[in-house]
Amino acid sequence: MLLTTGQAAQELGCAITTFRRLVHAGLLPGLSRRGVRVMVPLNVVQALGQRRHAPLDRLDAQEVAVLRVDAAKQVQEPDRNWIGFAASLDADTLHQSLHGWWRCDPASIAAGGVLPVTLSGYVVAVLTGLDQWERDERGRHGFPRARLVGYVTDLVEPVKHLTATDPVDRQLADLLLGTRLVSHSGGTIAYVSTNSAD
Repeated sequence: MLLTTGQAAQELGCAITTFRRLVHAGLLPGLSRRGVRVMVPLNVVQALGQRRHAPLDRLDAQEVAVLRVDAAKQVQEPDRNWIGFAASLDADTLHQSLHGWWRCDPASIAAGGVLPVTLSGYVVAVLTGLDQWERDERGRHGFPRARLVGYVTDLVEPVKHLTATDPVDRQLADLLLGTRLVSHSGGTIAYVSTNSAD
């Protein structure tokens, strides 16, 4: 059975624009077209609905920051050609596309030790190496030593690519990739309680 993107969004209880970000990022297998409509297999939608929530209580921090991104789009910047997430980007390009300057509390990001990257509420990549930061003239912060330690290319399975060599980073990426992580923020960075005990 095939659903339209509107029906798929309704089934998942999200906005159609939220669901379309997953389509545009290339994270859903088995899509087809009927004219201008994108059709989504029911089993894909059901798999998304059954994805487990990120086990943040297993992290060694009271709070973690979350980097909320959109589907990748091309840009003309000195250090990158893409911004955002797409399953089709290779690891190096993806790392650059997620490496930005944000209005944030850098000490809180560093204290969390990990920066899950979400698209439409699913963890699609994980960054670590956040212990050092810089501030630009606009008051935004960047993390020059941030490492891409893993990403997904399919949310249904999910298909994970662990790029870290450090076993702790690999474990973090494996723990979080493909899970659901809802966050609320008016900006790119959100902060989420892990509900961890002191």
